[in-house]
Amino acid sequence: MDQIKNNPNRVAVIGASGYGGLQTIRLLKDHPIFQISYLAGKKTANTKWNELCPFLPLDEDPSIQPIDIDRISSSCDIAILSLPNGLSSQITPALLDSNIKVVDLSADFRYRSLSKWNEIYSTEASKIKRNDFNLCTKAVYGLPEWNKTNISKASLVASPGCFPTASLLLLIPFLKQGLIESDGIIIDAKSGTSGGGREPKEHLLLSESSESISPYAVIGHRHTSEIEQELSLVSGTEINLQFTPHLVPMVRGILCTVYARLRDPCLTAEDCKIVLEAMYRDHKNVEILPVGIYPKTKWVRYTNKALLSVQVDKRTGRLVLISAIDNLLKGQAGQAIQSINLMSGLDCDLGLPLNSFYP
Repeated sequence: MDQIKNNPNRVAVIGASGYGGLQTIRLLKDHPIFQISYLAGKKTANTKWNELCPFLPLDEDPSIQPIDIDRISSSCDIAILSLPNGLSSQITPALLDSNIKVVDLSADFRYRSLSKWNEIYSTEASKIKRNDFNLCTKAVYGLPEWNKTNISKASLVASPGCFPTASLLLLIPFLKQGLIESDGIIIDAKSGTSGGGREPKEHLLLSESSESISPYAVIGHRHTSEIEQELSLVSGTEINLQFTPHLVPMVRGILCTVYARLRDPCLTAEDCKIVLEAMYRDHKNVEILPVGIYPKTKWVRYTNKALLSVQVDKRTGRLVLISAIDNLLKGQAGQAIQSINLMSGLDCDLGLPLNSFYP
């Protein structure tokens, strides 16, 4: 589409110095339309940006400001919130009341039900009291390849988690068309250490995580319910699946392998590849690999591209789906840029890196 040159283009990044905020700023810095108009944070407030992040200097060397609703509202048209779970919900209602569009990178508005959010995140955000039931139903789930029209009309977008993004891109096409059984779905996923955020954590120390692969949250990982919610909405039936994440000794990237049982045992890998190609033919951020070629995380590092691959095991009747994404871009900041592009009437992939930086 033709780019809209006079669209409101001032963007505030709230939570600027975390990994999500840093990646968002890196993308906005070179975006042809948007301009960074406000940086805010809690621990880093009143710090000059170029002093804090000399590796990513900004013109005019802005200071990181406190999280002040009035100042944010007067300084931007869109706010990208890269805050810990529970905090976004404390400022989003006031931003929306000020006609500021919001893209939230946390989990605060991913669930249609506030009670479900409380069930999943009550321990992590135990001191947060919420009563914004209406915003949970109003928020649009920000998976652009499947929610493009709704995102373009939205004032509040809940950006998906990185594991859900890698899983949903694989599963939605097959569940939507009824090609796989709704039960017995297994997701095996591997993530780099940056998925744990920038706050110091013992298990992410180099001496703990290097030269080792380890599963975690084997039962009840918080992203399980997010994936199940979206797949249930697509399929029209309740989905219960098995999801196991693993921590691998690399900084960025997710590799996701999904197992599902085909309803039609006659379907071949080439047939299933055609299903994916038909679904994503108009989406430059998703690429389907030839049958027999499987993605590597290095191939998508520093890009907003998702690489998908498919195979069929005729012996077991199972469909095997594999995806690779950069968890900090397609799984986080890059997907947020896709959303604000759509919310501003722009091409979905404008300003996003899609070519591999391999090796």
